[in-house]
Amino acid sequence: MATHHTKDKGDLGVAKAHADLVGQGFVVLFPATEHAPFDLVAYADGRFVRLQVKYRAARAGTFTVHFRSVWNDRQGTHVKPTDKSAIDVVCIYCPETDRCYYVRPSDYAASVTLRITPSRNGQRSGVLDAARFRSLADLDASH
Repeated sequence: MATHHTKDKGDLGVAKAHADLVGQGFVVLFPATEHAPFDLVAYADGRFVRLQVKYRAARAGTFTVHFRSVWNDRQGTHVKPTDKSAIDVVCIYCPETDRCYYVRPSDYAASVTLRITPSRNGQRSGVLDAARFRSLADLDASH
């Protein structure tokens, strides 16, 4: 990727999510507007899943997704919580692993942190192993 503009990262995340979902056997649908709360819809077996896609670089073996939108304008910085009723799943693309991970935001409070490498102190309690979040079908089947 030549630039690191936020929009370019988002576009790459959506492209990677599209490819990953097709590889998992889903038909992928795209909204006809940029103003939808979701970036794409996965369809299989008569079921539609609305997905919002996030690009997150790993730091110290983890990545975190906050369920909110942040933007700036002349009036300053604005923060708006994600409307969890408007999406079913957040797909997180991590460039360090070149993989997508799927979480249901309704299962978490304000954020979720997934670990892609073992912690240096060996902690396992309360740690969410990113490898467990690779399949949308498995996530969807758990509810």
